[in-house]
Amino acid sequence: MGYEFKIVPAQRTWGVEYAIRDIVETSKEAKARGIDLIPLNIGDPVKYGFQTPRPLIEAVYDAMLKNLNYYSDSLGAEEAISAIRTYAEKKGIKPYSIFITHGASEAIEFAIASLLDPGENILLPCPCYPLYQAITSKLGIEPRYYYLDEENDWEPELDSIEEAIDSKTKAIVIINPNNPTGSILSRDTLVQIVEIARRHRLVIFSDEIYDQYILDEEEEHISVASLAEDVPVVTFNGLSKCYFAPGWRIGWGIVSGPEEVIADYVEAIAKLARARLCAPHPFQYAIPVALLNENGYLKEVLKVLKRRRDLLVRGLNSIPGISCVMPRGAFYAFPSIHFSHVNDLDFVKRLILEEGVVVVHGSGFGQKPGSKHFRIIFLPEEKVLEIALERIERFVRKNYL
Repeated sequence: MGYEFKIVPAQRTWGVEYAIRDIVETSKEAKARGIDLIPLNIGDPVKYGFQTPRPLIEAVYDAMLKNLNYYSDSLGAEEAISAIRTYAEKKGIKPYSIFITHGASEAIEFAIASLLDPGENILLPCPCYPLYQAITSKLGIEPRYYYLDEENDWEPELDSIEEAIDSKTKAIVIINPNNPTGSILSRDTLVQIVEIARRHRLVIFSDEIYDQYILDEEEEHISVASLAEDVPVVTFNGLSKCYFAPGWRIGWGIVSGPEEVIADYVEAIAKLARARLCAPHPFQYAIPVALLNENGYLKEVLKVLKRRRDLLVRGLNSIPGISCVMPRGAFYAFPSIHFSHVNDLDFVKRLILEEGVVVVHGSGFGQKPGSKHFRIIFLPEEKVLEIALERIERFVRKNYL
């Protein structure tokens, strides 16, 4: 006899969405119709032909052959933590504690879950990488948004940060370089965010997973934790992007700040780490090889990505009704759609179903009311980007002009 009732899922899952992968369903429909797809939606460099550096693979293989296939310490293997500490110190960060996780995403969830209770709130950039909204929904935490200013290279609107803070605000998230806009925060902006955090006693969560993806020589990446030793900061990073190993799921968090302020918080993070035992042990031995040597492979990749970025942005800005701020980091662009009476989700779904160009709707990341965008990557080869641009222009001229 079968079940005669329907299982109701937990309310904490109701608001969990992930726009980047949710758009896959529309892509499946287009593929079923026989449409040739150009996937420009997921930021996985390996999917576009970039290789995980062989020395990292050999380090993991060697660890496995040495039978380092048992549980590591919950916070991470000693050699790996030491390498992260050295790398952090070179960036001007003074680590108090380091914890290694299943990708940077687990580090982010540990940091948020250890700090905020249901009913409290956290400040997120708008637009924002959707993982943060998913975590806050799951944990019953209120996300509050501060805007990034498209007309000012996507720098944060500092007034909107101040306006969002109240007595239940515990932390502010920055993503630097930013996903989805590709912006890089200036030193002046970072200093002002530090001052806001200091004044309101906030923890800064700094997502720096793209910290080496600096596309122009005149730009620099500054870790916010290097600017103020008296402000608690958790800096997130990992092997996924800069070291082309997203499937390994190796990330970490670095907690810095005064011991008397953060000691209990660090122990709370450690409790969560112990509860899930450890991150994948053998893969942690790639961390010293990655961080203690020059990332020569990425340097060559950046030259390629800069050419692809320039091609993409130039092409987008030549399409009527589309404009795009030049991304300076990572490998994303966040062009704006300037057609009235069009929803960006509908725009993206129609683009996929009619032309097979798979991008992500801007509303999946959050955006200023009244604005419309889509996120597009520039990882593929130039000829692929050229075909995608031709299809986007054809789509726009057919439907909106």
